[in-house]
Amino acid sequence: MTENEISKIVFESGLKIHRKLGIGLYEAVYEECLVYELKRNGLKVENQKDIPVEYEGLLIEKAFRVDLLIEDKVIIEIKAVPEINSYHTYQLLNYLRITKLKLGMVLNFHSVLFKNGVKRIANNL
Repeated sequence: MTENEISKIVFESGLKIHRKLGIGLYEAVYEECLVYELKRNGLKVENQKDIPVEYEGLLIEKAFRVDLLIEDKVIIEIKAVPEINSYHTYQLLNYLRITKLKLGMVLNFHSVLFKNGVKRIANNL
């Protein structure tokens, strides 16, 4: 399954959750629902996955934690904030660069229209 195929399933699952639950809940609620939906779609999902970073021979085992890693290909960051800003974008881009993955998505469940709260970030895709 390609990154683009995965992102389509993620978007559709997020939209379904947004339509049923609306805005105003904690990120953890949306995360659990998204994990449930993605697994129902047959995807391998790891949530709250620690990612190591190596710096000049120093290995930092738990350098950062991604909300979701899907099929070892796509990183998902879940937000419930008034708007996605450049910090969220650069954070995800840095995660992609460090992991050498090609695609990530920020899903902001606080947006009135779900599609306006979704941002795809590509790293050499």
